[in-house]
Amino acid sequence: MAIRVIRNDAGNCVNFLGSSNPVYWNACLSAEVDSTYSDRINVINDIRTVIEGDNVYEFFQVPYTDFSESDGTVFTSATDAAEYITTQCNVASNTGSFVLSDTDTLDFSVDSTSTTVLLANGDAYAVNSIQAVANDDNHIDIVKHTSGTVLYKDLRVANARIDGITVTQTLATAVNELNSLFTNTASSSGTAPSITSNTTINLTAGETLNYELTATNGVAYEWSGLPSGIATVDGNVRKLIGGSSLAIGSYTITAKAINYYGEDTQTLTLNVAAPPYSNTKSVEFENQDYLGANAALLDDVLGRNGNGSGSGDAWTIHIWYKPDNFNSGQTIFYFGDSDVTNGGHLEVRTTTSGNLRFTYGSSNNYIRRTTNNQPFSTGTWYNIIITYNGGTTGASSADVSDYYSRFNIYINGNAASLANAHGNYGWSGQIDGENFRVGRYASGNYINGGRVDEIAVWDSNETSNVSSIYNGGTTHDLSQLTSTPSHWWRMGDGDTYSNIQDNVGNATFVMYNMTAANIVTDAP
Repeated sequence: MAIRVIRNDAGNCVNFLGSSNPVYWNACLSAEVDSTYSDRINVINDIRTVIEGDNVYEFFQVPYTDFSESDGTVFTSATDAAEYITTQCNVASNTGSFVLSDTDTLDFSVDSTSTTVLLANGDAYAVNSIQAVANDDNHIDIVKHTSGTVLYKDLRVANARIDGITVTQTLATAVNELNSLFTNTASSSGTAPSITSNTTINLTAGETLNYELTATNGVAYEWSGLPSGIATVDGNVRKLIGGSSLAIGSYTITAKAINYYGEDTQTLTLNVAAPPYSNTKSVEFENQDYLGANAALLDDVLGRNGNGSGSGDAWTIHIWYKPDNFNSGQTIFYFGDSDVTNGGHLEVRTTTSGNLRFTYGSSNNYIRRTTNNQPFSTGTWYNIIITYNGGTTGASSADVSDYYSRFNIYINGNAASLANAHGNYGWSGQIDGENFRVGRYASGNYINGGRVDEIAVWDSNETSNVSSIYNGGTTHDLSQLTSTPSHWWRMGDGDTYSNIQDNVGNATFVMYNMTAANIVTDAP
């Protein structure tokens, strides 16, 4: 698409629509056919050229076919394009001089940014673009600085004003006063730009950025360090868009605002945060429904080679559970040997009285802790956290009380009152990952009505972090905790039948004897 050269309705500035260049004041630019390539043109910033002493190009050796008139009409030659651009950028050279009578008054001032000379008649010119000159009739001409073209002719000294005050009534002094105003900001008192827009940008992952850089006295703008996927808007270099593909984290971007008298550089911080946490689903269990995963993938978390060796064998289990009934002992969570009679395993279940029971060992040799007189109620969500400190569980009658102390149960963030039991004083053997299930023991003890949500396991004793994990009963992003789980299943949110994804590891649950309807819209 060609760059359209468009003068605004007021006639005081020109925009190159379709380029990243800024808007230019009248009498700032002129165009020429390039001396080397006859089909290309250069657009020169006449004002900056005067200040800097060398040609300053806004466009250099650009094919004339890249430009068009304001209505889209294409140019037939480089000469036509250069003449059109020069005419549009210098209205006075096209319309001729304004010849002033002895009653015509011109009142001059400089705008608040010290970059524009304002005339009381509504005209405006960039500073350094115009000059006052004494003519042969002892009047004042206002001319274009770079070409000498007369813009206003025969301004009487008596009718020349600065900020409403008549200039000194001596021709030479009046000319000097006007030129001092016209070049005011080229002196050491010129004002450099100052970036005023926010330097901290907050974005949620997946959203699109819409940010615009603003600066007092800004004329030109530059960016560096833009992350991949963020770009400036065509025709407005100050605006940034994009960023929907950015990963969660912080990014730094350098922004620079420039004018003829200096620049301001600021470092922008772009923070990309995770979307707000949402928990809306759980998995419902009925009849012989259960979930199964590759238990070997959790051997380094819940398994052990022999008797507990200390913190290296510690773990934590976290579950949200909503019972429907207590018709029989219902297994919520199982990990361990496929031979439940002789092999070591972990089992979490509810009893027929509605209490929670945890067993560690085999069905013959075990440590068992059961909530005491704190029965669950049907239709209510409960948070369950069970911790193991990794210590010995042995098989010595003298040490059985120590074995019990290795395990703690927390219901809704509070340590539960527990009743203890054992089989042959405990279990000293290994726990190996052969079966990992939710909702099933061995051949029975299914959850016969109930819902499970937000299962997680840690390879550490999280007793000191129970409060943070429970979070006052509000489910939250467990991966954002200081101590993050080794495995975490959302149990419906983000899942598609027939798999329940592991959001931290790769132990995916498969839904057995279930349908897509078992993922229900119900959550704590």
